[in-house]
Amino acid sequence: MYILGIWDGHDSGAALVRDNEILFAANEERFTKRKLEINFPQHSIEAALKHAKIRHHEIEHIAFTTTEFTKTLERMIPGMKENYYQFRRRKIQKPSFEHARHKLKYSMTTIGPLPGCGSVSSSLLRSRLDRMGFKNYKLHIVDHHTAHAATAGFTSGQKKSLILTLDGLGDGLSGSASILSNGKLERVMAISARDSLGIFYEQVTNIIGMRELEDEGKIMAMADYSFPFTFDKNRFKDFFDLTGTRLKAKYSPSKQYDMISRIAWQMPREQTAYMAQQLVEGTIIKLASNLIDRYNVGDIAVAGGLFSNVKANMLVRELDNVKSMHIFPHMGDGGIALGAALFTSYKLSGATEFAFSPYLGSEYANEETETALKADRSLKYVIEGREEQCKHAAELMAEGNYLFWFQNRMEFGPRALGNRSIIAPSNSDEVKEKLNLFVKQREWFQPFAPSMLEDDVPKLVEYDGKGFNRFMTSAYRLKQEHKAVEKSVAHIDGTVRAQMVGDENKTYSNLLRAVKKHRGYGVVLNTSFNIHGQPIVMTPEDAIMTMKQTKTKYMFIDGIFVTNRSV
Repeated sequence: MYILGIWDGHDSGAALVRDNEILFAANEERFTKRKLEINFPQHSIEAALKHAKIRHHEIEHIAFTTTEFTKTLERMIPGMKENYYQFRRRKIQKPSFEHARHKLKYSMTTIGPLPGCGSVSSSLLRSRLDRMGFKNYKLHIVDHHTAHAATAGFTSGQKKSLILTLDGLGDGLSGSASILSNGKLERVMAISARDSLGIFYEQVTNIIGMRELEDEGKIMAMADYSFPFTFDKNRFKDFFDLTGTRLKAKYSPSKQYDMISRIAWQMPREQTAYMAQQLVEGTIIKLASNLIDRYNVGDIAVAGGLFSNVKANMLVRELDNVKSMHIFPHMGDGGIALGAALFTSYKLSGATEFAFSPYLGSEYANEETETALKADRSLKYVIEGREEQCKHAAELMAEGNYLFWFQNRMEFGPRALGNRSIIAPSNSDEVKEKLNLFVKQREWFQPFAPSMLEDDVPKLVEYDGKGFNRFMTSAYRLKQEHKAVEKSVAHIDGTVRAQMVGDENKTYSNLLRAVKKHRGYGVVLNTSFNIHGQPIVMTPEDAIMTMKQTKTKYMFIDGIFVTNRSV
């Protein structure tokens, strides 16, 4: 039984599930080259079918999510969605009515599904799918936060899970809590869209001059450059009230936007960021702890855009009443196509356990790569074995180089996890600055992140024994003796957003073992293989183009070593 999951909103994408096996998942941005694409995921769907080697008519069930009023309206009037995409990403001149437009958005988006929205959305999507060639399928609607919960709970590997979802909003909610036990998923708590902690953080992001739904991570990083102060001096302290497991916003989203604007006007950006981060961290910690105590479940699984906040995740994981924590790696809306498919599989077959790997995207045969390389005479390439390339890459990094690293299947989600990565020494400020100047162009306050062998984790960070984080979704505290050494991956507060690598990625773990022979530790700087503002590369052609644009000298691509002659 094949189930296709689709999402046609912010960071649109598709996923394919067969029985209780996840076959493929990707986001449309990788195909269209528009970051956080909002259009219908036609390319992702076709790639999923191609990977599984099936035809459209073999898909029996198609699941989609989110039928709230504004999403349905966008499906009816696609130009409205495109206009907002250009506005949000600041691809147009600043309009004179910017403030009013944001207020209108926040007044409308709290409207959940209205009568008829599900039928209208279904009809519009069915028409699109029929034109693609799908026939005789059943179309399923999955609630937004149920899709988030399915991604976290069904991939956690926990016997009994407390599942917490938190984001901006979807289908009239901004959060939920569910219990997954004995093959049954049951929602036990919901937070309305009006009371959204995610909308608050989004508003702060926009008001201090960054792009909402995209730059929230910069707020988290910037916060550490403020002088610290206690919560009683936080001017956002009364914006939310948490009583037990009941979270309420004091003000409507529209009024809240005005109040944040007035407060931020009088303060440096880093202090505003600090107050927002302090409020979000404290609220999430208390909510998670109260839920664990109320339902007596210490194994927690989380999803939703707010859980891209790795500092808050670290503090939740460190709670005494948390036994283990699973953070679904594609926690934002880009992951809910998979969530829709997983939940539909659960409803049809009762499946609640799915083996999860983040390496769910496309891969390319060596013949395709060689054809792309032969077309460009400025590149020289040599075929190496997999083991040889790991040794070679480690040697080049030991000499102070950064490298492009393209291997096997593309990752699903916003993080490069060793298959579409740029890698570099973790102990070199010089190579970090070179990488930032010519490729990444990140703001000065944003740190890079490390990948490290799981064997070396307890030596490098204050490891709590609550499970290795394979997906770079949580911060960890570096041990004191390593703070000055791992300087290209450490944040100013001494934390790192670490990917902990075991045998789930043989090629990458072999690379880290080769690095360990040079350094004593299997650790590298790992950042996503892309130019600033563009999606992570997908194809060999994408990799070659990026190599030339950034004037990068070395690349390893599926056992082929490439040198840029022009550098």
